[in-house]
Amino acid sequence: MIYANIESYHPVFPGKIQKNLTENTVHRGDQCSYHRIHALTTGIQRLSEAELPEPYHAQRYLQHKYRCNLRASTMRGTISFLIIFLSFLSHHGTPSVHMLSREDLEAFIEHLQDQGLQANTIASRVKQVKAFVRFLIEEGVVAPQVLSKRLTIKVPDSLPRAIPPEDMRRVIDVIEDIRDRALILVLLRTGMRIGELLATTMGEVLCKERKILIYEAQKNRVGRVVYLSDDAVGALEAWLTKRDPTKEYLFYARGSTTMCYTTARTMFQRYLMKAGLAHTGYTLHSLRHTFATELLNAGMHIECLQPLLGHRSLVMTRRYARLSDTTREQEYFKAMEIIERGEKHVHYQLDSELQAILEEAQLLPPHR
Repeated sequence: MIYANIESYHPVFPGKIQKNLTENTVHRGDQCSYHRIHALTTGIQRLSEAELPEPYHAQRYLQHKYRCNLRASTMRGTISFLIIFLSFLSHHGTPSVHMLSREDLEAFIEHLQDQGLQANTIASRVKQVKAFVRFLIEEGVVAPQVLSKRLTIKVPDSLPRAIPPEDMRRVIDVIEDIRDRALILVLLRTGMRIGELLATTMGEVLCKERKILIYEAQKNRVGRVVYLSDDAVGALEAWLTKRDPTKEYLFYARGSTTMCYTTARTMFQRYLMKAGLAHTGYTLHSLRHTFATELLNAGMHIECLQPLLGHRSLVMTRRYARLSDTTREQEYFKAMEIIERGEKHVHYQLDSELQAILEEAQLLPPHR
């Protein structure tokens, strides 16, 4: 069933939805349900109005995403992808998804590369393509041979960009606003994503227990608990004495009930400029990288850091170990010092067993 509009189906708000309904008047779980249904109905409408070839299968796929309980933001991203992909097929000479071939998928990737998009963006689009094509294969619309070969994009495995301690001190020293100081220090000391912090309500902040509860992370929907350091608690308590107690969210913009990412990013860029660091390219997400790197440098085990960051896999957390492997660094300089002096040391000589094997190999007769 394809719902014509949101008013025809809504388990939380049956009947006509009031125009003045705001997120603050709705329970968070109900908000999620509302936004998901709204994304579904408006997405179906967008697909119908986009003049795509055979929008029925795209609408079915969107309903499938809804049944999988995906977030509204994910569904909106899926809608944008479907419009881009199906429009490309139409202009590429494939008027029907029934005619989809491997060559069409490869041509779409080349089209994205010709646009100069970043490898991460193209890789994300490729994942969306494969998910959509798998759905079409399961529906019997497309032959399985379309995905019989691997379809991947090589993505650079870059290092996380952490802020050096001296630069971080320069930034904190120029922050005079109580709200802004609390926001920056909470990000720096908890490793929260900016979206998670901006979505934090007062009921999730436990200052006495020095922790913040994240019931559902925005990126991977993994709940976790993060902890507050002394300086973060001090900055947060100073902000709590000044903030409007009637506001639901911990941080909000002036004249608003919430704070958007653009406002927070502009604020951080302003302090970077004030500290003479505008050229560095630091972002709010760099505070999360700084948090992880500093904890590893201080001796925290990587298995303890993983749940603090909310990573599903330890592989993601190990990226930070490359920035903070002090053992490898010490071993390098210790060995290099010996090399530069032209000396030999028993610990750096060739292993005796390996040396014996090599010597024996040299004594072996030729093949003939």
